[in-house]
This record gives sequence, structure tokens and C-alpha cells, in this order.
Amino acid sequence: MTTPNRVAVVTGAARGIGLAITRWFLDHQYRVAAVDIDAATLAQAIPALGAGDRVVPVNADVSAPEQVDAAVDATVQRFGRIDALVNNAGVAVFKPILETSYAEWRAVMGTNLDGPFLCTQRCAPVMLATAGGGSVVNIASISGLRASTLRVAYGTSKAALVHLTRQQAVELGDKGIRVNAIAPGPVETEIARRVHSPAIRADYHDAIPLARYGSLAEIANAVGFLCSAAASYINGQTIAVDGGFDAAGIGLPTLRRLSTPGA
Repeated sequence: MTTPNRVAVVTGAARGIGLAITRWFLDHQYRVAAVDIDAATLAQAIPALGAGDRVVPVNADVSAPEQVDAAVDATVQRFGRIDALVNNAGVAVFKPILETSYAEWRAVMGTNLDGPFLCTQRCAPVMLATAGGGSVVNIASISGLRASTLRVAYGTSKAALVHLTRQQAVELGDKGIRVNAIAPGPVETEIARRVHSPAIRADYHDAIPLARYGSLAEIANAVGFLCSAAASYINGQTIAVDGGFDAAGIGLPTLRRLSTPGA
């Protein structure tokens, strides 16, 4: 049973997985600080949830320390506490390794790795002071568990996030904060529907034992479980929510062909 005064901070909350996670928390009587760099999309998405003053939109870039500080301050000022943090904000550059620029590399690392570091470092003391502990869930990726083509920056950032999760769990666990990660496989998001060609979708269906993409709700349910009392002895773990993709072996032939010059 969730007490109605609990507060969650969700980054990358304006769309996709982040918005679904925000909805899960609201459905379970949390109040939510919905953080996103895209102020316009956030301003449209949050009122549509119909949660009134139980959710507040917070415009911030999680790779910028001063903006993270301001976002957490705004959350505490509005709600008075933080019980859960979901580091979901992420960006991706899908290019061959020799064509990925340093600027693109740094942009991906800034959001996908620096963001969870900064947000957790800033939220953890608030959790301890206002709630006596809490839960952090980092949204990694199956690309952080297995290498694939066109993902040198994205996959490396998510692999580093998996290890950051362990570091955070070891150091924060004895203080009362559990830290875990979710590694989603292919998920039915707006972006996936736009950029995954029929050939890539067919490859994924062939490679995933459940033969389908995951839903936004399935990812949000896994996050919610890790933030709940039902997961009270789970700490430092990365759970692949991927239909068995990580267990299945080799990568996608269509992506390999795309990365081969002249193919």
C-alpha cells in the first residue's frame, strides 16, 4: 500500500518511458516532479495526465549541475520531500564508431551518465533528511549489456550507468537508499515507431524470444516494483526488461549491414 504523501522525481518525463513512469507513480498515489529539458512538450504532457497539483513540471537539463540543483530545490519547495528518483532522461546518437564526433560523444555522456550522477548526488541527501531513505532507479538499456552496431556513445554510456548503479548501491545502501537499474529492450515508443524500419522490426522479432517489442507500461511497472516495498531487499541490480533479448545471443543483421560501407 502506497502512502499518498510520497514524492517521486522522474527525469525525461515529457514523453515515452518517462511519461509512462510518471503515470505509474500518479496511479499509485505519489506526487511527482516531472523533469524534462523540453519545456514545450512537458507543458503539454503534464496537464493531460489529469493529476492536478499532484504533479509539477520542472524544466531542467540534467547534465547541468546548477539546473539539477534548481530542479531539486523546486521539488522540495513544492512537495517537502523525495522518496524515489528515476533517472530516465537520455539521448542517443546512432552512427558508426569512426563517424561519431567528440561533441556527439560528450553530449550523450553528459545526459546519460553525468545526469544520473548529478541527480542522485543531489536527491540522496534530501531523501535521507526528509524520508529517512528511498529508492533510485536508473534507466539503462540492453545496449549497456550487449554491444551492437551504431551505438558506440549510447551503448558505452549505458554500460557505464550499469556500473554507476552498483557504485551508488554500495555506498548509499547502508544509509537506507536502494539503487537499481532497468535495462529495457526494444520498446513501442514514438521514436521506435518512427526510426525502426520494417526490416529492423522483423530482426528484433526474430531475435527476441517473446517475439515482440515491450510496452511502455511494462517498463513503468518494473520501475514501480523496484521503488516499492516489495523490492525492499533488491539493491545494486540491473534487471533486463527485454523479452529475453539479452539471453538470446547475436545482434541484428540489418544493423550490421547498415554499418558496412557499400552494403
